[in-house]
Amino acid sequence: MDLNLTNRNALVCGSSRGIGLAAAMELAELGANITLVARDGDKLAELVHSLHRDSAQRHDFLVADFSKPKELSRRVKTLILRKPIHILINNTGGPKGGPIIDAELDEFSGAFTNHVICSHLLTKLVSPSMVAEGYGRIINVISTSVKEPIPGLGVSNTIRGAMASWAKTMAGELGSHGITVNNVLPGYTNTDRLSSLIAGKAKKSGKTEDEIAKGMMSNVPLGRFADPKETGAVIAFLASPAASYVSGINVPVDGGRTRSL
Repeated sequence: MDLNLTNRNALVCGSSRGIGLAAAMELAELGANITLVARDGDKLAELVHSLHRDSAQRHDFLVADFSKPKELSRRVKTLILRKPIHILINNTGGPKGGPIIDAELDEFSGAFTNHVICSHLLTKLVSPSMVAEGYGRIINVISTSVKEPIPGLGVSNTIRGAMASWAKTMAGELGSHGITVNNVLPGYTNTDRLSSLIAGKAKKSGKTEDEIAKGMMSNVPLGRFADPKETGAVIAFLASPAASYVSGINVPVDGGRTRSL
């Protein structure tokens, strides 16, 4: 199986922690040159040195705020003047939880900008180099709510669905250039976001965080939360030559929790 990503350049968004960082680490292990993207420059400067590298690999980072698409665009344009991008991982923090009826209008517009608008902007910027280089992988980290809306995550459910439809459309349009577009749907994963959601549920219900966590795990056939590395490994596979005929799909990485096919 060809998993070799030597001489491939990957732009990994939301990579200062959680699934984004795990994906960056897995891609580096396969030989890719990584550009970490997040808001915290100091943390990125530290993390970039923790990535696997051999004598040929070159890693760097880009500081960007996804609530500011014009600024993001300027910085990525500068990056692609230096090197082509072969792999784009669209990933950013999810909207805050809460019933959809309670959501304010700016919660929808803000989440739409962070997820759909920025993913589209980045794809428009890097896809020409993918076409020119003859290699392109676009992988979007979204949510199992694409298949089954998750109670209490009204804005997230809405935006994730939009992302999935955008990705399916893009897969159809870019496929003739050999560029694949796929979505990874993480389930309950040990990240800061999951911890925050558990804390919120505990506060509202009066239960302990441990009770909430055990209740969530009881809905997972594998009986546990995922390690971010497990999701990162799936992302890395989809970015590899081995996944060259996989495009336009949603891949749940949820321990079997999603009940739909």
